[in-house]
Amino acid sequence: MTSATQQLVYVVDDDPAMLDSTVWLLESVGLAAVPFTSGREFLEHCDPSRNACVLLDVRMPGMGGLNVQEELRQREIDLPLIFVSGHADVPIVVRAFKAGAADFIEKPYNEQLLLDSVQQALNRAGSRQRQGAGQARVLERLESLTPREKDVLLPLVQGYTNREIAEQLGVSIKTIDLYRSRVMKRMQAEHLPELVGMAIAAGLVDPLQLR
Repeated sequence: MTSATQQLVYVVDDDPAMLDSTVWLLESVGLAAVPFTSGREFLEHCDPSRNACVLLDVRMPGMGGLNVQEELRQREIDLPLIFVSGHADVPIVVRAFKAGAADFIEKPYNEQLLLDSVQQALNRAGSRQRQGAGQARVLERLESLTPREKDVLLPLVQGYTNREIAEQLGVSIKTIDLYRSRVMKRMQAEHLPELVGMAIAAGLVDPLQLR
């Protein structure tokens, strides 16, 4: 049984011997591994909220690895995929990478190469997970702002001065100073660059269109 925060590797391969040896290798270095013998079975049980990556065989009966990759994309499940194949012809490799594969490893694989690739993919997954949690917190803080505070926030992160914002909103600079202070406090931003970063993360502003 794995905890929700533990790093996890889904291993999908229709060859039972290869599946067992891969799971054993991953568990020997302390990683949790969950085996599946078909792409469909994996899709039914994968948890998109986990800090996980997928070791995926390209050629399997019924549903091959590239089809699994496409199905994950349609479901908007963004788990790093490492393809493993004994038949890695160029068009398949190109197609896998174009669709966002993290790596493509040929069988029989070098054990250390596989472990390094898995660790890089898990690090990437963890980074995405932390980024998603951080973005959720920023959105919560944005929701806590009053309509007037939101009116001040947008031009503030776009690079307008307090004087310019005061002119836009038809209020005094002193009033903008007050609202600016409240916005910083509610958003839990220590300084203006941090506030700008939050606004970009939340999709409020395009970094290419800042002043």
